[in-house]
Amino acid sequence: MDAINNLFSLLNSLLWGWPMVVLLLGTHLFLTIRLRIPQRRLLTGIRLSIKKDKGAKGEVSQFGALATALAATIGTGNIVGVATAVALGGPGAVLWCWLTGIFGMATKYAEGLLAVKYRVKGNDGKTYGGPMYALELGLGMKWLALAFASFTALASFGIGCTVQANSIALLANETFGIPTWIAGLFVCSLTALVIMGGVKSIARVCTIFVPFMAALYVMGCIYILYMNSDFVWPAVRLIVASAFNPTAAGGGFVGASVMMAARYGIARGLFSNESGMGSAPIVAAAAQTRNPVRQALVSSTGTFWDTVVICALTGLVLVSSILAYPDISYADGAALTKVAFSKIPYVGAPLLTFGILTFAFSTILGWSYYGESAINYIERQRINRFYRILYIVALFFGSIISLDVIWNIADTMNALMTIPNLVALLLLSGVAARETDKYLWGGRLDEDMDDAETLKK
Repeated sequence: MDAINNLFSLLNSLLWGWPMVVLLLGTHLFLTIRLRIPQRRLLTGIRLSIKKDKGAKGEVSQFGALATALAATIGTGNIVGVATAVALGGPGAVLWCWLTGIFGMATKYAEGLLAVKYRVKGNDGKTYGGPMYALELGLGMKWLALAFASFTALASFGIGCTVQANSIALLANETFGIPTWIAGLFVCSLTALVIMGGVKSIARVCTIFVPFMAALYVMGCIYILYMNSDFVWPAVRLIVASAFNPTAAGGGFVGASVMMAARYGIARGLFSNESGMGSAPIVAAAAQTRNPVRQALVSSTGTFWDTVVICALTGLVLVSSILAYPDISYADGAALTKVAFSKIPYVGAPLLTFGILTFAFSTILGWSYYGESAINYIERQRINRFYRILYIVALFFGSIISLDVIWNIADTMNALMTIPNLVALLLLSGVAARETDKYLWGGRLDEDMDDAETLKK
């Protein structure tokens, strides 16, 4: 196990080096400019997310697609992932994580647009889409489409499955004394009840589940910030200063570097919001929407809620708690989070436990659909049922193996998915720009798309 961990640690140091940092942030910035800053239509996206496009083609409502995407993205990365970034990269990692979210909204917008633009209707009458279809139909790169689908299927067993199961099992064991294998079996059973019904079943659960769990967690963060009110502004200054001058953090953070802060902040930001990874557009393609731009705006709000709001609040809670309580150890991300939330009288520890359990479980549901869609693209529905069974089995094994190995494998799969997806985004940016000019900036946002042009048979 140590050898495997060392191998993936080495791969991550290569995959998440400066080239990936430049490519990812460069794509975020490029699309922000090329699409004329779609982030400024955030409120429109939020409004559209709670409306139904009656009569539009698709499998689930726009809100259902958003809730499923948020279920997959709002996970342990928002809590333990941010804490790990702070522990390894210093307080400055929070700013890099936040910036990844701000500019990543444009990338998530483009992903959602291309997903609807190049979605297909399968022989079963269902709608499918995502970067693999954009790569094949938009660019004729079938080989790269297959590579993306393969990486996505593998990633679903890491970021969406074993990582989350591991977090649930360890927390259940530490908090309630439940053996990890029993927790694993319980998670497997609940997951099976939901995912066997397909995307509609997953969306129904997520539509109810996600808003409740996110609101409860945000309220907890706000309460901690109220308790740490004298240290909130100093925490903001420390985060900004140490992002570009790590020695500003002082203490145990002196060993951090700008590269480490950027690497861990961006890696955890991507792990959390998945902008640029190509996962969320898979479910965006199933949305009932009048045209690609409407769903693109809705998709972009997912990154806003996930990173700009929830991850930023988590980071601010952690850094302000370090300042408020100097006795807190920040060497262990999970321990840091636990101590910070324990400052809430009576309900702090249960709130954190509930947050991690629900966030992790929702991610499991969302990523099961991503992985199944990738398998469907490769095998055309021949092994979907086998994939669901394998996914459930992997949940059990994820609950009983080393967390370090799982995180390293997850980061590797994230990077391998991101590369072909960014190729599609950059090479098809002209298509995204034309659709944006037509529907968004041309004042035609309420028009229906041309099925003959946008829905391939």
